[in-house]
Amino acid sequence: MPQQLWVGIDAGKTAHHCVVIDTDGTRRFSRRVGNDETELTGLIDQVTTLADGADPTWAIDLNHGGAALLITLLLTRDQRLLYIPGRVVHHAAGSYRGNGKTDAKDAAIIADQARMRRDLQPLRAGDEIAVELRILTAHRTDLSCDRTRAINRLRAALGEYFPALERAFDYSKSRAALILLTGYNTPDGLRGLGRDALTQWLRDHKARNAATVAATAVAAADAQHTRVPGQQVAAAMVARLAKEVMRLDDEIGDTETVIEQRFRRHRHARIILSMPGFGILLGAEFLAATGGDMAVFASADRLAGVAGLAPVPRDSGQVSGNLKRPRRYDRRLLRACFLAAMVATRHDPASRAYYNRKKTEGKRHVQAVLALARRRLNVLWAMLRTGTLYQAPAPATATA
Repeated sequence: MPQQLWVGIDAGKTAHHCVVIDTDGTRRFSRRVGNDETELTGLIDQVTTLADGADPTWAIDLNHGGAALLITLLLTRDQRLLYIPGRVVHHAAGSYRGNGKTDAKDAAIIADQARMRRDLQPLRAGDEIAVELRILTAHRTDLSCDRTRAINRLRAALGEYFPALERAFDYSKSRAALILLTGYNTPDGLRGLGRDALTQWLRDHKARNAATVAATAVAAADAQHTRVPGQQVAAAMVARLAKEVMRLDDEIGDTETVIEQRFRRHRHARIILSMPGFGILLGAEFLAATGGDMAVFASADRLAGVAGLAPVPRDSGQVSGNLKRPRRYDRRLLRACFLAAMVATRHDPASRAYYNRKKTEGKRHVQAVLALARRRLNVLWAMLRTGTLYQAPAPATATA
């Protein structure tokens, strides 16, 4: 008679460790397998043969990245696959014998948790566009972080030898100021060139407001006549960093163009954009975080829990009704919902009225925005499930 099997996978970049247990928790086999199609297909065949007609349940601690190939192979062959977050595995390990940590032990814990628990989320075949958006939005986030670091290094280096010019511009917003730094970024160099020649140089390099930028830069140069030691090396570094920021700006712009193209092709794009506060980027973040399939979330409450917008109780003894934000949630999804709610408070009268009501009740700004985001998530979930565009509520009419 076939026996139910649970398969735990401790996923890695170059290899995974697989442990199979039966209904009694007895380990049937343990195997390390390389992260390539041939070995993974052989593993699936081996487990299927061992199951002898029963449907094994697979569980894994990664839902993308190095585990993507294995997940695709399992879902293609209609295998039941559960996702167990790594944090859950880490906390569960404390209830098992021994303090050691090995891939085999982690895989066994994953299999045993899948055997005992009934609250684990099944993995489904990813929405192709949503997967692309997840990759693209993550890349855009990395580029934005690189840009911020480059600007911080640029300002630190420039402030060391030419503080007046460092204060003169907001280099995170002014491309013309970055163009200036690629060619002229020392007091003596700016004074020697002069305002008129600098204005023409900036115009030749397609800088906006060339006359204003040139006048500001020369005024900063006139305020400093002392040459600081190390100026030559620091100036060369500033020029390279300015070029790096400009390159990152171009790459971010190209990435955003691709994100918009992919996002507008998604079946939910029109519905999401109809919701006040959601634009292309926040809508793409929402699809990337949810996978683009609301069927995964049985209710709006489940979606709110994943987004960290559903408070959880922290009661103890005689203390009750103490609600806190959960520790485990999707921070990218929360960010998209929170920022969209903030934008809606400025442009959507209904959202603004709800926000003001929460402020009147004594909630702080962040609490009021979170409450609004939770309310809006209920609406968005229903819109996506029914395929309905957003309709603003009718304004309340005064009664005689």
